[in-house]
Amino acid sequence: MKDLVSNQIVRYLEARDVEHVFGLCGHTNIALLAALEKSEQISFVNVRHEQIAAHAADGYARVTKRAGVVLTHLGPGLTNATTGVANAALDSIPMVVIAGDVPTHYFGKHPHQEINLHADAAQYEIYRPFVKRAWRVDQPHLVAEVLDKAFTLAESGRPGPVLVDVPMDVFSAEVEVASFDKVVGNTRALAKPSLDEAVAEQMVQNLLDAERPVLYVGGGIIAADASAELAEFAGLLSLPIAHSLMGKGAVPDDNPLVLGMTGFWGTGFTNETTRTADWILALGTRFAEADSSSWYAEYTFDIPATRLMQIDIDPAELGRNYPLALGALADLKSALGVLIRVARRVAPSGVRRDALLARIAESRAAVKRENAAAQASDAWPMRPERILSETRAVLPADAIITTDVGWNKNGVGQQFDILTPGTFLTPGGFATMGFGAPAAVGAKIAHPGRVVVSLVGDGGFGQNPAVLATAREENVAAIWVVMNNNAFGTIAGLEKAAFDTTYGTVFGNGDDPMYTDYAAIARAYGIAGIKVDSAAEFRPALEQAIALGAPVVIDVSMVNVPTPTTGHWNILDIYTPGETVEHVATH
Repeated sequence: MKDLVSNQIVRYLEARDVEHVFGLCGHTNIALLAALEKSEQISFVNVRHEQIAAHAADGYARVTKRAGVVLTHLGPGLTNATTGVANAALDSIPMVVIAGDVPTHYFGKHPHQEINLHADAAQYEIYRPFVKRAWRVDQPHLVAEVLDKAFTLAESGRPGPVLVDVPMDVFSAEVEVASFDKVVGNTRALAKPSLDEAVAEQMVQNLLDAERPVLYVGGGIIAADASAELAEFAGLLSLPIAHSLMGKGAVPDDNPLVLGMTGFWGTGFTNETTRTADWILALGTRFAEADSSSWYAEYTFDIPATRLMQIDIDPAELGRNYPLALGALADLKSALGVLIRVARRVAPSGVRRDALLARIAESRAAVKRENAAAQASDAWPMRPERILSETRAVLPADAIITTDVGWNKNGVGQQFDILTPGTFLTPGGFATMGFGAPAAVGAKIAHPGRVVVSLVGDGGFGQNPAVLATAREENVAAIWVVMNNNAFGTIAGLEKAAFDTTYGTVFGNGDDPMYTDYAAIARAYGIAGIKVDSAAEFRPALEQAIALGAPVVIDVSMVNVPTPTTGHWNILDIYTPGETVEHVATH
């Protein structure tokens, strides 16, 4: 029996329990859209820009722990989506991109919208630097096999995006249904590698013998759904937990063993604790530059003076940036299960480090004291510390937070408690401006019963305000708090510090400040918009937005002050060598 490839692709997606496809139409993919319309299971989330589709699918995937699915057109559709797909790649987020392409019988003729300046029918190769694999499927009978491989690859090992590029005539071709029957019955998940018992015992013994052991965790813990195991293992041996930006919330921030974030925007206590550790066990982290103070030994990590053990699902990350005393390739959830079992056997009474817990508690209290004045300030424009503090006070513990880049990302990483693992969605690896707003749409679609708040700057929100059209069309009750400093604030502070100018980083001028009213823009899209005009109005506005149960934009003016820093970033050495320059406030 034969059927159209487009119909069978939808059948396969349904068998994989796909419920949402994020994308934008084009002449190359409307055959698949027409087939999707007939599905009672899958909804097409229509966007106005392909970057929005990719970021929304990314947010959806982070919350569901399953591949987000993106549908895009060739040419500009494919290139518009690249930033969002690359962001997913650097944050290890599973994603399957299905793209339409030029008809096979027009290969070499340069048909409408094809990119072929160097090769014919090769535009899918644009994705090769950042996807796990890119396929162009020229034959109908190969679609089922490639699609199944694509989902398996996206969700296995170190997760990430893949591309399945399909010429438009292949979507509309007939195919033997049996080819899809074969893959529909295939397994949906692969067994993952665990940790050898002897290796686990050596790791546990090293931690027990250490005077100053530290667990350093990254986003791999959250991706592996290993937060409960991490908390149990740390609790058994009283091991302090430092984390990267992506590792924030791997264990709730109110756990007494959590030190905080490391690196440029980490706290001084956390950086000093990791720098002076004698043994570190790193779990699911790549020791990224910002998290590691550009790898300068005097700031955050002094390895190999500190001896390093590392577990990761990706062999490329083992020992990439620091030499290892012991490394292991394993799934973190399985590995932590073995470590817990070994720890209970080797140290049946557990370990207590009361003095350490007291130092952690005092460090947290000190940070709160340092921020107290700013959090209580009635200044207008608002202090960012107060925006974050009042947002945390209003939100339930399981609320999902998305951020963009700037104060909202760095400040949340440093000062905002994440109380439920997996509820902090941020563009860590690519630091992509424009991520936060559409990621909130994907997260809310994945968890409609949760409160979802996107903390974004005006620079980031202004990149793709058309996300509001999708929110209205899909009735996605996310809340966007636009922390509006009328600038690309972090970069403005850096340029001011290094070159005493803010040229190209702030919006408008003294004669025309060009302040954008994003609440008014929201209302133009048919969405509730609240413009806050004083610090006292912010908290009631957020409470009102939550109560509405509808999409809401809150525009709040914010002074452009820098996020406090205690680590180091090599760019400062490049711009101002020999000087101790940091970001500064701009006005």
